[in-house]
Amino acid sequence: MKIFGWEIGRAKQLSPVPDYRGGWRRILEPYAGAWQQNVEEKQSTVLCYPTLYACLNRISQDIGKLPFQLKRVDENGIWKVDTSNTAYWPVLRKPNKYQTQQQFRESWILSKLIQGNTYALKERDNRGVVTSLYILDPCNVVPLVADNGDVYYRLNFPTSANLLPEKYPGNELIVPASEIIHDRLNTFHHPLIGVPPLCAANMPACKNLKILKDATTFFANGAMPGGILTAPAGMSETDAATVQNYWDTNFGGENRGRVAVIGADMKYTAFAFKAADSQLVEQLRYSDEQICQPFGIHPFIVGIGTIPAGMKTDDITNTYYQFALQAHIEAMEGLLDDGLAISPPMGVELDLNPLLRMDFAKRADVMGKLVGDGIATPNEGRFEFGYPPLAGGDTVYMQQQDIPLDQARKNKIPEPAAPPPPTPDTSSAASDENKALAAEVWQLRAIQATREAINA
Repeated sequence: MKIFGWEIGRAKQLSPVPDYRGGWRRILEPYAGAWQQNVEEKQSTVLCYPTLYACLNRISQDIGKLPFQLKRVDENGIWKVDTSNTAYWPVLRKPNKYQTQQQFRESWILSKLIQGNTYALKERDNRGVVTSLYILDPCNVVPLVADNGDVYYRLNFPTSANLLPEKYPGNELIVPASEIIHDRLNTFHHPLIGVPPLCAANMPACKNLKILKDATTFFANGAMPGGILTAPAGMSETDAATVQNYWDTNFGGENRGRVAVIGADMKYTAFAFKAADSQLVEQLRYSDEQICQPFGIHPFIVGIGTIPAGMKTDDITNTYYQFALQAHIEAMEGLLDDGLAISPPMGVELDLNPLLRMDFAKRADVMGKLVGDGIATPNEGRFEFGYPPLAGGDTVYMQQQDIPLDQARKNKIPEPAAPPPPTPDTSSAASDENKALAAEVWQLRAIQATREAINA
């Protein structure tokens, strides 16, 4: 039997790996007794909870806005963007026919965060070069392991859901691992099955959804608690049901607040708020913080609480990148290198400039210091702000008094020169005694100058 061009004989028996996700799309019993009441929590409902939606939206969109870059290491060991390669750039610019590269990255991350696995199916041309990548529904993909250890994937295409019907007809397809890019998160149960952070955030989200539903019902009832109608003894059950129906119809829902006239010694006693009701906001916030934990997001990133005192914008961005984004970015870069068969000295990177972008004044200050200290050229600084290059701007400039350290060590302090000998007085009036005194003074000065030079 041939599968995707590979011969699969009886020696290779494909067995599906154990998958804990059998009932992941819906939770049949969110609380005790819910199954008997036909109450279930669907995944689509849980994903609509605001804090959980914000965590998924924040991470996927922030990674989605980081463009792909194909880089090559030059002779100096520096990674630079390579625009000359025509084999890999097309699929990086346009991964498939119906998604931009930003939408492709968002789908990649959302699949990983919600289901724990991302499966990207490769489409190749006649040369064997990957020309398109398609993100598959993880619930329709089953990893298979042969008895010799080879990995395959069974793709189930529901009706009208096949992305490539002309190339892969039918509702089921088995492909080898070489045709799938598989990104997985936290393989707790099996190396081929990832566990998403949504598993850990599910219960807090269901709890807060229940609180919001009860609050919606409460406020729809006029934000007033219920009450008790009391009547003298002897009222039959039929009369009690009639009075209750009359009261609900005329003084409940939108009619709440109307004036009620009660006879026959009947009394209405309204329920008071319980002390736990005043802690509703604290309960919601506590569960919201628990939802943020599995995603590695600080609550203030998604609008919960306030930013800690003394934390600057750069600190927030770096912390958010380190704990919530970096692992996903590194995994995507490595898997694209392997999946597209890109080997050193080339590689795929995500451009972090849109994420770690500083404000204009700080960028100008940092770039000015780099140029002034001789780390960057003036044209590199101008390029950072969108200005055209200037003649002579590709040279690093330094101040003239700056000299290399090895030259500074050679520049020793010069020894002071000996004073010139005094001109002898050759006039006829000079006596022999003055000549002898002048010679003695000259000798003393020469000795003194020599001592000073030695001491120096």
